[in-house]
Amino acid sequence: MDSLHKEMSWIEQMNTYGKEGMPFIFIIDFELKSPQIIPLHILDKDILFKVNQHKNYDLQGHKSTPLSFVPKPIAFEEVFEKSFQGAQKEIFYGNSFLLNLTFPTEIKTNYSLKELFEVSLAKYKLYYKDQFIVSSPEIFVQIQDGKIFTFPMKGTIDASIPNARDIILSDFKETAEHYTIVDLLRNDLSIVAKNVRVNRFRYIDVLKTNAKTLLQVSSEIEGTLPADYKSKLGDIFQALVPAGSISGAPKKKTVEIIKTYELDDRGYYTGIFGIFDGQNVDSGVMIRYIEKSATGLVYRSGCGITALSDARSEYKEMIDKVYVPAARKY
Repeated sequence: MDSLHKEMSWIEQMNTYGKEGMPFIFIIDFELKSPQIIPLHILDKDILFKVNQHKNYDLQGHKSTPLSFVPKPIAFEEVFEKSFQGAQKEIFYGNSFLLNLTFPTEIKTNYSLKELFEVSLAKYKLYYKDQFIVSSPEIFVQIQDGKIFTFPMKGTIDASIPNARDIILSDFKETAEHYTIVDLLRNDLSIVAKNVRVNRFRYIDVLKTNAKTLLQVSSEIEGTLPADYKSKLGDIFQALVPAGSISGAPKKKTVEIIKTYELDDRGYYTGIFGIFDGQNVDSGVMIRYIEKSATGLVYRSGCGITALSDARSEYKEMIDKVYVPAARKY
């Protein structure tokens, strides 16, 4: 990378590489403190990724040693409930309609970060320099032939529960939460695109994990970008981050509230990453996230808080999201 490109902002880099048709990977943290835009031809060997069918590694994909994976969640009353009550108070004051609250969970496992990355079957996978991994099911945006798409995910249930599909689709709180996020992301896309519309509303995705199968509710939103969109990729992403599904609505004020009631900065957790292949863009939200800490591995997960939320139920949802997205136990 030449010195001129090194001095450019991440926004300018994306615009320039897009205009040049240069393939690159982008890794953008939640607080926008350390975005990374890296041409694929100089990508560090300690950064491995899979973005749907695009990947830069050849790993075995399974292990003979059985996986041990034990979470140790934060305390409910001393930590979670206090933050939950504070966040819900902001909702009652009208400062937010939906707030995604996240916390770290310590995990004990006999697998290394790279081994957990290797066995994951997620659509969006990232291994970053033995510091953190992402195994995300959630698309951020895709850009194909001048069209931009986003697929918000809100609403999760254990597939083994009798009538799980009907339960999650008829749940009033989950439905209201999903409406809010779809409306937010439709408005977000309208900043950068025209003819924005919802193609599919509240359909079911099936997610297999090391412990259980989950049903996840998603929607599909589409818009049309300007003809010169490749030279504006940085501006497009600047307008869209952070992802609405992991912040809330209204986005700007809700992000301020999040900083008050979460324990620390999120860093790359709930940021976004993806690739530009020279023509199109595919990207995911950095959830299902495990990072190294001074005391071991930490899994970060969250839950969507509304005026209708119950603290115990949201705490359970946060814990239910602590899993390895593998098809079977190893």
